[in-house]
Amino acid sequence: MTEKRYDILLAGCAPVPLAHYLKALGILRLVSEQVDPQAQGWWENDSFWLRSTLDKKGLTDFFLERYEPTPIVGPWGARSGFYGDSSEKSARLALQEIMKSPQKRLHTFRHVIQETIGLLKKLGLQEKDPSRSYELMTVLRASLPDTALAWLDATYVLLDNDVKFPPLLGTGGNEGSGSYMSGFARQVVEVIINRQWDHALDNSLFGVLSPDNTDSQTPGHFDPSCTGGPNSANGFDGSTEMNPWDYLLLLEGTLLFAGACVKRLESHNSGSLAFPFCVRAMGSGYGTSTLKDEESHRPELWVPVWKKPAKCNELTKLFTEGRVNIGKRKAKNATDFGRAIATLGVDSGIQYFERYGFQLRNGDRANFSIALGKFVVQNHPTANLIADLDKDSWLESFRSVAKDENNPESARRALRKIETAILEMCQRGNWQDVQNLLIALGEAESAVAISPKLREKVKPIPPLSSRWIEQAYPEGGEIEFRLAASLASLDHEKIGPLRRHFEPLEQKTWYSGYCKWNENDSDPDVVWSEGNLVHNMTRVLQRRIVEVIKLGKQSADESLFAPLAGKYTASLGDIASFIAGDVDDKKIDRLLHGLTLVRWKSVKSETLNRLAGKREPRPFAPYALLKLCFLPGPLDAGINIPLQPAILHRAASGDIASATRLAARRLRGSGLPPAIEQIDSPDWQAKRTVAALLFPIRISRAQQLKNLVVRREEPDDTSEDPQETESEPTAHHV
Repeated sequence: MTEKRYDILLAGCAPVPLAHYLKALGILRLVSEQVDPQAQGWWENDSFWLRSTLDKKGLTDFFLERYEPTPIVGPWGARSGFYGDSSEKSARLALQEIMKSPQKRLHTFRHVIQETIGLLKKLGLQEKDPSRSYELMTVLRASLPDTALAWLDATYVLLDNDVKFPPLLGTGGNEGSGSYMSGFARQVVEVIINRQWDHALDNSLFGVLSPDNTDSQTPGHFDPSCTGGPNSANGFDGSTEMNPWDYLLLLEGTLLFAGACVKRLESHNSGSLAFPFCVRAMGSGYGTSTLKDEESHRPELWVPVWKKPAKCNELTKLFTEGRVNIGKRKAKNATDFGRAIATLGVDSGIQYFERYGFQLRNGDRANFSIALGKFVVQNHPTANLIADLDKDSWLESFRSVAKDENNPESARRALRKIETAILEMCQRGNWQDVQNLLIALGEAESAVAISPKLREKVKPIPPLSSRWIEQAYPEGGEIEFRLAASLASLDHEKIGPLRRHFEPLEQKTWYSGYCKWNENDSDPDVVWSEGNLVHNMTRVLQRRIVEVIKLGKQSADESLFAPLAGKYTASLGDIASFIAGDVDDKKIDRLLHGLTLVRWKSVKSETLNRLAGKREPRPFAPYALLKLCFLPGPLDAGINIPLQPAILHRAASGDIASATRLAARRLRGSGLPPAIEQIDSPDWQAKRTVAALLFPIRISRAQQLKNLVVRREEPDDTSEDPQETESEPTAHHV
């Protein structure tokens, strides 16, 4: 006959804080080992559920009357209770109380204490001797009963002439001057032997509120809210308080990691990094983040939360064999872990991970486990974009350089933005996060480009795939993105892409998969600075004129201004909004730095067609006159409008009237008599008009500009433009 099973909500267990998460593991492990091997546990709405043969009263009775605490000892550590040092008095008294107790459920604990005392005598250790810690740990691991091995394996792992400490239990079960082993023994005395805390069990298991549920026992790093200190309670300073049952059960929960520690650490050189679901600490991706958080040298712990009922042995397997991979390699840091979650590079069955960092707080006096965020396990295609940064290990090399305090602060700021954007992409996967990462990459590239010292250590960012454009463009469109994209797509086989005006790149590597820095620190082609967008666009325009003049002299052909051709052309409506100042210049500037990193030659027409620009309004007449003199190719009927640099020089100096007069003469000389000979405009508008000449446009749109300002109109091309469809211009546009 099948035993009846009960589902019990353990409201006292939650994924946050870490103490309550481990408490849930401890309850499931103890019930499975001491009552019901088929017991199961799972998470629902951030609370833990237990399914077993015990009902609610039966579970309470088990812990009050029959629970056998795991024998937790640690004679290698501080305040272990096995020596005569005065600082160990409370721990020593606790062990003596356990040894004197006749309770049957403490038999195993008493036996392990007695065996440990015998081993210390055999080794001649009458006081702590740090120089013999490795020897002592080796003897304990080989000689103590099997009932003690789970704790030893969760606490330390022996390597060749060395010992490694998994991060969950500090340094071998010690936290600073405190000892988890000592605290556990003291709570066993108070909870099991003296029965002083029976009334606190309901609070620990079911979250029932009642007075006097806490003791002065320190929770170590597991629950910062119980640690006390400044601003932790009414008044200036709070006391250290924790439910004794919570303390016992959370330490029982840490033993679920024991087998995983041994299996994953015994043949791994980096020690704690092989601890299940552990990666290198990273000071990014949360509100209080700082690179200083990485100084504790403790890795982060990402704990899994699952929604399907699981047995204890299944969880042990999960922790032992839990895989977190990026492609074929293991995750090394938080961004890797986030990417693995977003690309389903983790074991199935996990609903989400809670990220924990072990960080110095309270005036850098103690490590606390700080919850850094929840990461739901689901596929976000945007996370696949980050693989581009793995080429040539660019992200890893930039991170190692940016962390160096001797390098520019701008690199560290860019690194934090990159890592934060990656983690946000992995959590949400929306277009805004992709844009933020593009912007951060542009800032990182700028920080490296202006520093000869950094250029020696970090290569240029490898060209990004066209998928970045697809994922960064919002549904419904965004004018700033379209304008930045059109500028970023500027290209010419001999003069090069726009990116060369941002940073010193070797010419022969412009179009390669791996760009290289130009050794010339004073590259005249790098003209983009930290000035405003309009000024920088004008400087690039002027520089590309210089380049085309050089090419013209070499080829005796000055008729075409091909350097203003681009893979993606701006719409006349978007350009009109730019000239009118109805756009966010700063956002265009930030996006532009990132979009220049895209390999525009590989962008497909389907992607470009998604970036449909505004149809109205049309640009002002001064722009039409000037732009017709700076086209990427001939107008219809083979009309070539030769380049006249003086037009741009006048316009850039602010003399828009003279510039338009020269432009009108140039058009008349090319067989296009203008309807307007000269136009003036306010200074601010004149500057934006000149800068707008840099935006690449389609020749079909140039035909429309011609109809705006040329006296004799010709039939317009009525064919559909895949990027935009604009209405026929009328006289009022002039």
